[in-house]
Amino acid sequence: MTDQDARIRQSWQTNADAWTRTVREQRIESRRLVTDAAILGAIDEGPARRVLDVGCGEGWLCRALAQRGSECVGVDASAPLIDSAQAAGGGRFEVMDYAVLIESGSRLGQFDVLVCNFALLDENIAPLLAALRERLDRGGRLLIQTVHPWTACGDEPYVDGWRLETFAAFGAEFSAPMPWFFRTLESWLALLSATGWQLRQLREPRHPHTGQPCSLLLELQSRVS
Repeated sequence: MTDQDARIRQSWQTNADAWTRTVREQRIESRRLVTDAAILGAIDEGPARRVLDVGCGEGWLCRALAQRGSECVGVDASAPLIDSAQAAGGGRFEVMDYAVLIESGSRLGQFDVLVCNFALLDENIAPLLAALRERLDRGGRLLIQTVHPWTACGDEPYVDGWRLETFAAFGAEFSAPMPWFFRTLESWLALLSATGWQLRQLREPRHPHTGQPCSLLLELQSRVS
């Protein structure tokens, strides 16, 4: 584990309670108005009998999908977030980081849909992306929703590299900043192709008032499916 990986994990351990309250009280406008509905809508467009939520956090997506009749498994490296998810119900939840998912993910079974919803924060995610292909049923889909590169770039150069999320916009409850790895659109597409994925659809969910893209939403399938 790199120093940056350790800092990401420590941030989600420390901020777990604050994040749980923020999500459940719907404090983040882009989620409330755009991105939550965007990922649910994309899932609804195909079979979703079994769904794996990678980086499930406090479990909101699994709860929403369970209400639609899906069987959901949520995994996350943050034990406090998994505790919150288990307490709220709506699926099976396990503490599992990238390494464990790569090595032991087969015991979770196969899925119609794999979801990484604002969850791919590390630099070296190629091994995970390659391993996730083994978790799909034939014809299944991988959905990745992440920050929109052009919007998230801000005043920084439009190049891959580490950035720092201070959570300042979310209130004073968040005490541990989180490093995260920024990728350009070109880098995202090259990485996915190199790890065996084929792009089916690219979407840019937009804010209803400003028209600005709130996220990048990628629908993919394994090239061997």
